Amino acid sequence: MSTQALVSVIMPAFNSEKYIAQAIESILAQTYTNFELLIFDDGSSDQTRAVIHRYVDPRIIKVLSDQNRGVVFARNKMIDMAKGQYIALMDADDIADPMRFEKQVLTLEAQACDVCGSAQWVLDDATKEIKKSKDKFSDSDLRSLLAVYCTLCNSAVMARAELFKRYRYDTTILTSEDYYLWVQIAAAGYRFLNLPERLVTYRQYPAQTSSVHLEKFKLSSIEVQKRYLTLLGIDVHLRPNPLPWRERMYPAIQLLKALKVSFPKMSFKAYYEIYARFQYRRSGIWTPLTRLERILVCWWVMR
Repeated sequence: MSTQALVSVIMPAFNSEKYIAQAIESILAQTYTNFELLIFDDGSSDQTRAVIHRYVDPRIIKVLSDQNRGVVFARNKMIDMAKGQYIALMDADDIADPMRFEKQVLTLEAQACDVCGSAQWVLDDATKEIKKSKDKFSDSDLRSLLAVYCTLCNSAVMARAELFKRYRYDTTILTSEDYYLWVQIAAAGYRFLNLPERLVTYRQYPAQTSSVHLEKFKLSSIEVQKRYLTLLGIDVHLRPNPLPWRERMYPAIQLLKALKVSFPKMSFKAYYEIYARFQYRRSGIWTPLTRLERILVCWWVMR
C-alpha cells in the first residue's frame, strides 16, 4: 500500500471469553499490518484474561483492570493511550473482515470522509443465521438520520484519532455512549461515510436484547436525540414521536424542513424514514394510506 499510517485498534472486553479469541484473530489477520491493538480487560470474572494472555504479538497492548470500570471508562482510557493517526473501534464479540483496515485507511487517506464505517453481516449467535445489515451510506443521510437512530455500527468505525481525543465518550451517557459521540461529531460538521462492503460481522445474542437493556437504551437514545436537535439548533419538541395524523403533520414537516437546511443532500429514503417515526407502526388496512402519506409529505418538503 502507498500509505502506512499507524492505526490504533481499541477493544474493551468484559466477560468475553466465548468470543474474544475470534475478535483478536480477525484483527491479527488484517491485510493492513501497521496497527497497535489495545485490549482493556475490564475486571472480567471469567476466563477472558486467560484468553487474552494466549496471544503474544508485539502489536498487542494489554490493559488489565482488577475492577469493572465500565465500557466508557475503558474506551476513553485506550483513546488516551492510542498513538495512531487513526482509531478503529472493535468490540470483543465481533469479527472484522481481513480487508477492513486496508479499505478504511485508503478511504480516510483520500479525505473522502472523517468518520468511516461500513455495511455489516449480522450474525444471530443462537441460530447461526447470518443476514445483511440495512444501512445508509452518504454523509447527509447518515447525519440526518442520527436524529432518529444511531446510523453507525460501532465495530465498523474508523476515524481520525483527533476526533476521538477531542470529543471522547461522555461519562453521563452510559448505554448510548457511541450514539452520542457520533452526534457530537456530526453536529460539528465532520463528514461521515459507510462503505458498501460488509467489513464486519456483528454478533447478536440474548444478553444484548434483554428487556432491561432495551429499556435503558431507549431512554438514553431519546436523551441523545434531544441533545442532537439542540446542537443543530432545532426545537427538541420536534423529536419524532408517534402521533395521530391530524397532530403529526405540522411537527413532522417542521423537522424535515429544519433537517433539510442542515443536510440539503438528504435522499428521499431519509425523509421517508424520518417521517415514518411520526406514524404509529402497525400493519392492517391503513398501511397503504400511511405509506402514501409519507410519500406525499416527503415529496412536498423536498421539492
